Amino acid sequence: MKKFWLFILAVVISFLPGIIGLMFSPDGASDLWYNALVKPALTPAGWVFAVVWPILYLILGIALYLIIVDKTRYSKSMSYWAFGSHVVLNALWSYLFFGANLVSAGLFVLIALIGVTIWMMYAFRPISRPAYYLVWPYLLWLLFALYLNGAVLFLN
Repeated sequence: MKKFWLFILAVVISFLPGIIGLMFSPDGASDLWYNALVKPALTPAGWVFAVVWPILYLILGIALYLIIVDKTRYSKSMSYWAFGSHVVLNALWSYLFFGANLVSAGLFVLIALIGVTIWMMYAFRPISRPAYYLVWPYLLWLLFALYLNGAVLFLN
């Protein structure tokens, strides 16, 4: 039963940036600023983000859970710090980009987030290879987000 609650805790922690981000994310026609932006050609429809992000947060929660329950000889502190840093930076990006409309600041935070994600992968790898591999989709999505954020900055 303890592992079940650890799994729930890991998933809840991984969803924190998404929960915070919901406060700032564009809400259809009501977000005039976001709708007025010139967006790059590969910008997906809004529903794609609503599908992809929960899947990524769940996968990250599973990865965190695998780190928590692994009985390794390695220290897990770097993994926890990296995961916590990713949570903070992910939430900060949503605030800066959507909440404060600071596209360039969002881009810098996104670059830092990609760096932290690579650090997180590096920290996960010796503890749990499955956890390491589960972070790859998130990193790829962040690289796509970097393209989107950078293109929005360039086009506007």
